[in-house]
Amino acid sequence: MNLAMLKTLLTKIIDYNSNLTVRFRLVAMTIAGLAITMAVWGMIQLSALDRILVDQQVKRLEGVAETVSTFYQHFPTRHGIAALDSALKDHIQSDVRLARIDIFDTRRSNINYVAGSSRVQYEWPDGIVSEVSAKGKSRYVKLETEAGPSVGLLYPVSGDTKDSRIIVGIIAFSRANAEIMSRAKQLLFFSSAGLLLAILLLLGISYGWLIGRPLKTIIGTIDEFQKGRYVERIPIVREDEWGQLADHFNQMADEIQNVMARNLDLTSHLADRVREETLNVVQLQKQVDDLKQLTALGHLTANLAHDLGTPLHSIAGLARLMLEREGWPPDVAHKLNLIVEQTQRLDNVIQNVRKATRLPEPHFELMTVSKILSETLPLVEPLIQKSCISIETHIDRSTSSLYVDRYRIQTALLNIIQNSIEAMPDGGRITISAEDDRAARTVKILIADSGKGIATDLLEKVCEPFVSSHTDEGMRGLGLAIVRDIIKAHGGHMDIQSTPGSGTSVILFLRMVEDTFD
Repeated sequence: MNLAMLKTLLTKIIDYNSNLTVRFRLVAMTIAGLAITMAVWGMIQLSALDRILVDQQVKRLEGVAETVSTFYQHFPTRHGIAALDSALKDHIQSDVRLARIDIFDTRRSNINYVAGSSRVQYEWPDGIVSEVSAKGKSRYVKLETEAGPSVGLLYPVSGDTKDSRIIVGIIAFSRANAEIMSRAKQLLFFSSAGLLLAILLLLGISYGWLIGRPLKTIIGTIDEFQKGRYVERIPIVREDEWGQLADHFNQMADEIQNVMARNLDLTSHLADRVREETLNVVQLQKQVDDLKQLTALGHLTANLAHDLGTPLHSIAGLARLMLEREGWPPDVAHKLNLIVEQTQRLDNVIQNVRKATRLPEPHFELMTVSKILSETLPLVEPLIQKSCISIETHIDRSTSSLYVDRYRIQTALLNIIQNSIEAMPDGGRITISAEDDRAARTVKILIADSGKGIATDLLEKVCEPFVSSHTDEGMRGLGLAIVRDIIKAHGGHMDIQSTPGSGTSVILFLRMVEDTFD
């Protein structure tokens, strides 16, 4: 198994299943890591062993090359070469480890074969021979011959002239090296497998003691904690990593328990505040609705008093004039007196109704525009959510405070916002802003919508009672009239700007606080 295969196996083990237990992943990672480490280490050891074996064989071949070069130097003639050939053949026959011996003479980059003997067929590449001749250093190569693995050595003979160099080429079988390497690989494989099995056994035994039991205790405490038993803590048995984890968990549990206690107190307090604020909003809504209805009834009563009072006074006046004439029969005079009495009675009834629907005296108090809106907008929230309408507020913190009647000014704002909502049946946007007008010494409150706007012929009469763009039956046309009267009661005035199809803007001008106290 090579390094690439081990890496592939490690990747498959890691990516096999993310739901595998920690024990399995720990063992798998350990075995894979050890396998890779031992494989790399084994490859290094085998490579070193192979290098040692080759070095030993090369040294032996260098000794043979020295002997051959000595023979050649003593037999440089043609008869000497024949004797050298014979000696080389005898040497090959006597040493079964030798596969081939060649002698080359290199002159000015020309390679000449001098003598040799062989057991195998092999041709030395001219390039390697020329390179050894040029550098003057020996070189060995690993070869694969028909007789098996071999080691070849090209050995330059020292003491040659500049133009001539003798190169001895020797090839020796390395079957013994191959057998040693094969046995070394087998020994490494079985020893590594035995070591891995021992480590696996040790991991399996030690896991339960080092990881399993502490982890089970921690999981059990966390399960109890999730069930609401916040007093449970992990016992700290050892001052190791598990002890540090248990200590951190216990500290976190203490913080959670404290937070839960504070949260319970806060929740209880918030529940009380919500009930209180809800009650306040309900009461505020009721007071504003009562004031709105009372204001509408006041307008209605005033108009009825005006429309009924004038003819009643005329009838009473005519009846008195007729009574001033003499000569009426007694029954006619009696009926005229009844007419005068009943008209007076009707006038008293109308005056009593006007007194009953009269608004109470205003109660002025110091308020900011932000405070007024924070109490008013929640009252229309159900309407804008139902109509898919958004409200944007742009209130500068530096806007001056106002001295107003809380409920009347809220009634005015509610009437304006309700008109804007009715003008946007398909949804839209309402923008409320406020700013100081220092020159006029007033606070300008703008309520603008993106509705259908008001027709030009209706814009001048829109603040008159019972004037409305709606054609359905009901008490229509009092909203803006009520707003106008409320703003007048506060010493301010109102302006309406509208373009059909482009929305409507209602601007309220209220005096600043410093003007109120002048």
